[in-house]
Amino acid sequence: MTGNLPALETLGAGYARTILGAIQQEYPNQLRHAMEGPEDRPTPRDVHPAFYGCYDWHSAVEMHWALIRLLRLAPSAVPADDVRAVLDRHLSAENLLVEAAYFESRPRFERPYGWCWTLMLAAELAGWDDADARRWAGALLPLAERITERYLDWLPRATYPSRDGAHANSAFGLTRAVPYARFLAAAGEPALMTAITSTARRWFLADSDYPAAWEPGGSDFLSPALTEAELMSAVLEPAEFAAWFDRFLPRVPVSLLTPAVVSDPTDGQTAHLHGLNLFRAFAFDRLGAGLPLEDPRRPAFAETGRLHAAASLPAVSDSDYMVEHWLAAYAVLLLAR
Repeated sequence: MTGNLPALETLGAGYARTILGAIQQEYPNQLRHAMEGPEDRPTPRDVHPAFYGCYDWHSAVEMHWALIRLLRLAPSAVPADDVRAVLDRHLSAENLLVEAAYFESRPRFERPYGWCWTLMLAAELAGWDDADARRWAGALLPLAERITERYLDWLPRATYPSRDGAHANSAFGLTRAVPYARFLAAAGEPALMTAITSTARRWFLADSDYPAAWEPGGSDFLSPALTEAELMSAVLEPAEFAAWFDRFLPRVPVSLLTPAVVSDPTDGQTAHLHGLNLFRAFAFDRLGAGLPLEDPRRPAFAETGRLHAAASLPAVSDSDYMVEHWLAAYAVLLLAR
């Protein structure tokens, strides 16, 4: 619905170049590894042979998803042979078995942000009729199965959601898992989709008059209001969602419609605000498309989406590494919707 956005084919080459560089760059690295003794000091590649780049594990996963999405939707715009060669090295069965094994001793690692992007990656591969994609999907299956099990164990015991503007955000962690949950349900395994739907209703169905005017926080890359709305649009029927959304966000505050100012892109926390702008653009597009044609919020959402995109799309490539190691995933999420 958001108009006047650049085509993915126009930006794909630059994005692919940025992603290829980031996913193969091991350092600097924020390795979130709980050491079990003085000798337990691995390198990133030792414990994450597939997802060792991009500064941290979840960024590596989401950037692999973005690269595959580019290859799938805009193959002529990317260096396809180079992309496939790197993906072949990273997404080998051997590497991904190591990644899956890591969750045996650390079952809560990267919950839920890294989990949901892993299932986004799995869903992207599962839905693509391509020989390489089928091989990568098969190699990824043990990790996807492990994370699916973790979701099914966690969600019934998660009494409260996190309404954070960053990695802990519970709504985002469920929404990005929905495509893979639907894939499983279509294959006769509905447990994950059932768990996501029931948990979303339990956490959020009674919410009303959300204080969205308090957004954004200084290090947000997600909007707590819009992540929740996006999730509910995915699990409720259209009529039920429309009534819920009117109660949840009866007034859209100016602060939610105004792009965030990124005063220092070299500061990793402040740089998050570029992601917030692109996520808001994506979410407003998704939400606006679900409103009736005559709803006055549709043109308002389209215009604010355009402004948010224009504010941060230029930062995706040829920027500071605190931006470049992850922001392309949000640009692809927006432009390849």
